[in-house]
Amino acid sequence: MEVKADTPQDYLERLPLERKEAVQKLRQAILTNLPAGYEETISYGMIGYVVPHKVYPRGYHCDPKLPLPFISLASQKNFIALYHMGLYASPELMEWFTSEYLKHTSTKLDMGKSCIRFKKMETIPYALIGQLAQKMSTDSWISLYESQLRK
Repeated sequence: MEVKADTPQDYLERLPLERKEAVQKLRQAILTNLPAGYEETISYGMIGYVVPHKVYPRGYHCDPKLPLPFISLASQKNFIALYHMGLYASPELMEWFTSEYLKHTSTKLDMGKSCIRFKKMETIPYALIGQLAQKMSTDSWISLYESQLRK
């Protein structure tokens, strides 16, 4: 399910009613807890939280014209997806998140490398997503990102 939008607010307004509340709550959990330096935007057709060029001028190695992505939020066909690049790059963060997940919800974690899939809106662990958003400053993310590029 692709949502064509120019701004995060526009993205939310175009969502089906049954998804809008959950995505708004996830967005608020991220915005409330995200460290300074990240910016909210539309990135890759999703609501994105990025390290802007003014903080990291090199941009994303796949396309340096784009800012460095960190977290993205999307309404897909069968689920809401939260992409957290730090989970993919940091085994310690991944271990923390996977061990905390069941303390916050009754559903099994449905996850790819950096994609967390939420199929049941009523079981989304918003507080845990807020904690996850707090875990990595822009400087920490840039350092981790660059260390992965060198490998």
